[in-house]
Amino acid sequence: MPITPATVTHSSSNDSAGAILLELVDENGVTIGTEEKLAAHQPPGRLHRAFSVFLFDERGRLLLQQRALGKYHSPGVWSNTCCGHPYPGEAPFAAAARRTYEELGISPSLLAEAGTVRYNHPDPASGLVEQEYNHLFVGLVQAPLRPDPEEVAETVFVTPAELAERHARDTFSAWFMTVLDAVRPAVRELTGPSAGW
Repeated sequence: MPITPATVTHSSSNDSAGAILLELVDENGVTIGTEEKLAAHQPPGRLHRAFSVFLFDERGRLLLQQRALGKYHSPGVWSNTCCGHPYPGEAPFAAAARRTYEELGISPSLLAEAGTVRYNHPDPASGLVEQEYNHLFVGLVQAPLRPDPEEVAETVFVTPAELAERHARDTFSAWFMTVLDAVRPAVRELTGPSAGW
């Protein structure tokens, strides 16, 4: 698994008028067009490029975030460290580093590609649909978190046992277990056998 130092470009929008465009893809992840973000999530959903980041501390604990209550999609639910969508033409790695900084105020000390996963997850609470071709990333966080309250309500580092306990008790994003299961081999390689992932 190649390990690359994360670099970040600090920008927050791809359109001065406020519309955020997503990159539509085919089943092989090849770009076929663009769509406005909310429209792409309306049922039945348009397959689009996304990313999910899983960052760990030096003890092998996973950083979870609770999505801010003001989010239009899945507000208040727990999920992986960071997830989102590249702007059209933006490399998924660059988007993952950018959004991790925007949401949590940190740049990962290591960030590595960890494959892709394709899924279709309707969200009953919002009525929106996640039809995503998701690029997975794992990495390490060694800096203090500075979460943006507009994006993140709360954060916590968890062991596998603590995650299982929290997952049984709290509401998690519809896609969380799918992306976690897909990224587990890379997580084990990153954190080592003693972390228990």
